[in-house]
Amino acid sequence: MKIDIVSIFPEYLAPLNLSLVGKAISDGVIDLNVHDLRSVTSDKHQTVDDSPYGGGPGMVMKAEPWGDLLDQLVTQDSVLVVPTPSGQHFTQTMSAELANESHLIFACGRYEGIDSRVMQHFASRIKVREVSIGDYVLAGGEAAVLVIVEALARLIPGVLGNSESAVDDSFAEGEMANLLEGQVYTKPPVWRDLEVPEVLRGGNHAAIAAWRRASAQARTAQYRPDLLSDSE
Repeated sequence: MKIDIVSIFPEYLAPLNLSLVGKAISDGVIDLNVHDLRSVTSDKHQTVDDSPYGGGPGMVMKAEPWGDLLDQLVTQDSVLVVPTPSGQHFTQTMSAELANESHLIFACGRYEGIDSRVMQHFASRIKVREVSIGDYVLAGGEAAVLVIVEALARLIPGVLGNSESAVDDSFAEGEMANLLEGQVYTKPPVWRDLEVPEVLRGGNHAAIAAWRRASAQARTAQYRPDLLSDSE
């Protein structure tokens, strides 16, 4: 997969070179490039924003630099992803959809956002997805891109050492869909007088599977009851 990220703070994306995503980049599974939006400006102040039409506080990112840089990156296979609190809710399902694309371009907005004509124009050429990672507002799109890229990268074949690791994740598809992941344990069997549940040490795989589902249901009921069906 090829990933291009456009930002006025390219250093913000440095954590992507660490851990699983960093290894995937080193191994050539992911081709990731970060671009500085200011590199296509022509004035001495490298201006990327201006006051909004209609008045109001803050500044809006100008269409010209975005258009000039995106023109250099866009191909017929590209998908433009724009993090914004007014976008579609980011989910594990969307993560899997993005992981199946061959080329993602992330546009990291700042201030009051990017001139809406940028998304309107490129939507006539390629697929554009405006995405929100939660019901809150960040200073810019960079932190959201870190979240989205890490979430989708785990679903790209060859990124996880064990592909089964993603199967039982919270919000994964299949039998555990719409359930948070339940409690997990490792050695030692007793720590500070707290014991690992006996069922997990017994070797009965059917009983273990039933316990894990019950644990997931209990945790979901506690933290996200909105995800449970009436039967659960």
